Amino acid sequence: MNTPKISRRSFLKKMGLTSSVVWGMPFLINSAARGNRQFPPASERITLGHIGVGNQGGYLLRNFLQLPNTQSVAVCDPFQPRCQEKLQMVNAHYAQKFSKPHYDGCAAYTDFRELLVRPDIDAVIIATPDHWHVPLSIAAVRAGKAVYVEKPLGISVAENVVCREILQQHQTIFQYGTQQRSSRNFRFACELVRNQKIGKLHTIQVWCPGMYAFEQFNAPGGSIKPIPVPADFDYDLWLGPAPFIPYTSDRCTCWGTYYVYDNSLGFIAGWGAHPLDIAQWGNNTDHIVPIEYEGTGKLATGGLYNVIRSWNISAKYANGVKLHFMSDDIARPIIEKYHPNFVTHGTTFIGDKGWVSVDRSGIYAEPESLLNLKLTSDDIHLYESNNHYQNFIDCVLTRSQPISTIEAAVQSDIISQLSDIVIRTGRNIKWDPATEQIMNDPDASRRLARPMRSPWRL
Repeated sequence: MNTPKISRRSFLKKMGLTSSVVWGMPFLINSAARGNRQFPPASERITLGHIGVGNQGGYLLRNFLQLPNTQSVAVCDPFQPRCQEKLQMVNAHYAQKFSKPHYDGCAAYTDFRELLVRPDIDAVIIATPDHWHVPLSIAAVRAGKAVYVEKPLGISVAENVVCREILQQHQTIFQYGTQQRSSRNFRFACELVRNQKIGKLHTIQVWCPGMYAFEQFNAPGGSIKPIPVPADFDYDLWLGPAPFIPYTSDRCTCWGTYYVYDNSLGFIAGWGAHPLDIAQWGNNTDHIVPIEYEGTGKLATGGLYNVIRSWNISAKYANGVKLHFMSDDIARPIIEKYHPNFVTHGTTFIGDKGWVSVDRSGIYAEPESLLNLKLTSDDIHLYESNNHYQNFIDCVLTRSQPISTIEAAVQSDIISQLSDIVIRTGRNIKWDPATEQIMNDPDASRRLARPMRSPWRL
């Protein structure tokens, strides 16, 4: 969808976001609003609210604080100590930036709804547990905010489709947290494939960490022994639309977030989103996914954790290209046969004249001369972004399309979601990309949607 470029000031006026009153208090046009050498004026600055400020959310917060044309004005998390810690971090950052003894321009919230009603917030950064990504994105869009959301997008095909529809209706600026697209090596690998420098593409190999790779860092299986909820934690809000289960010592840690099926598909989606996104980009299939899926996998059992811990999925696109999607334990003996430096994640494109493989450690190719190839003006050049976070902010200011779109997010998610269904049902899937439905298995089709705990709904 092509969106006309208008100024941020005009956009805010058009959307009715120029109110001079928030929480019953008038805004004062102070020096920070007018801007100075250290801070752009308000018309050139995007104000941010951060929802979910744990490990990944804190990482994103620190990155957005470094951008020259942003101002983080709110943090939100049901863990009150975590929220207060990030509040102090933001205020300390700006106090140092403005050479002031104190700064209190950031607010802290436990409930995201209190943050979203603020008309002075332009965009939200969502880094919550996976089951909250779609509901929060939709709520933010309806509140008139631009959205940056961590991967995976959602935990079911149905909620992703609803999210896409609502975002497109509102013509919202959306950035998906697949930051590998904003890296030179990943872009160049995809350009080599798109320009058929490896010949005709016939196979894509994709791998990422399975659950087993991180078992050394957490209690085996996860504790199922109920314990009291901490007084400074809103557990009911943390669960939100997820089914209620008693609070345990592992339930709301990062491992409980990753490994409990009520709020996550596990690393098959949470990590798989990265190399799958690159596979889709290089194959020029951001708008469509494979139509056939088969394979096997192992579920975590014996405790709280119950996502897929290891998998081996084979899929095929309508154009005949084959996709092999694996956890790294399955991938290692396959990739090591040709890859000079195996790491736990990556994407390899194999054509009839060579291959190119890319991961966060580097880019590799056969013939190796491909790595020194210079694209010409007649070649396909992909969208270039050198900073995923700045790309989002620039696009909010200019009303342009960011590098990682909602359509790309939905489609790459579908691959991991259908892979999960194949493993859990033990049956092959035929997918209709036109209707976005499973064609051959009514029971599997029922798994495309998940119920939401009342009163939450999309």
